[in-house]
Amino acid sequence: MITETRPDLLSSLIAGKPLDGVAFKALTEHTDARGSFTEIFRDSWGTCLTPAQWSLVRSEPNVFRGMHLHRRHDEYFSLIEGHCLIGLRDIRPDSPTYNQSALYELTGTDPKVLVFPRGLLHGWYFFIPSIHVQAVSEDYAHYSHDDNWGCHWSDPELELPWGISDPVLSDRASQFPPLRQLLKNLATPGFSA
Repeated sequence: MITETRPDLLSSLIAGKPLDGVAFKALTEHTDARGSFTEIFRDSWGTCLTPAQWSLVRSEPNVFRGMHLHRRHDEYFSLIEGHCLIGLRDIRPDSPTYNQSALYELTGTDPKVLVFPRGLLHGWYFFIPSIHVQAVSEDYAHYSHDDNWGCHWSDPELELPWGISDPVLSDRASQFPPLRQLLKNLATPGFSA
């Protein structure tokens, strides 16, 4: 498993502490007169992710995506261009970092990858026009309807100091419940996303 022990990686963690099972890796950009080449994923890195779907996502300034939760699949995030914050909240009761949060700051000029396991609430905020690559271990056609949970990004119980106000949200995300209600819903037998 990739760990967050190098000082240059820990500098991207701006609040909270590393969460169990989260892999964070600096990427190496090889440049020459033609441009550059950067490996963005290798099986040999030993992450929790076995990708089933890759997506390229463009976001406008002041866009917030999340806070989402999936209980069946792992995720990968790498910012290609732009500037963003990534917030994670561990709600896995059996995790050594249960109820802890981490907030990362990434830029496209300093390429890194964040891979995290199922059971972590996650969201990303984009300061400027940005492009990221995202992978999941279960394709969207299979998880979209019954494993696509969420809570409101601004809930103080998330303990994520975003430092933002009034971001652009999807209609669905603007209606997400507080964290406490999400946890209650998840514990209710038969409740679906």
